[in-house]
Amino acid sequence: MSTVPEIETAIARLPEEECEALESRLLARRFGLDAMSADERAELLAFLDEAEREIDAGRSLSADELRQSVRTWA
Repeated sequence: MSTVPEIETAIARLPEEECEALESRLLARRFGLDAMSADERAELLAFLDEAEREIDAGRSLSADELRQSVRTWA
């Protein structure tokens, strides 16, 4: 397979579970940690470490507060 239409045709023939797995892999490749610069990765991991420390200390956020926080991390 060498063209986008051929690949799309092959994808259409995949079982639903494999199609979803492929989609997840492509999204991770495009938007995952590999798509971030080293500085962006370090900043995100620092924010996640901070969140983990907050949880371990018994401080937590509501779902709405968490959503707001996540928006600032990205």
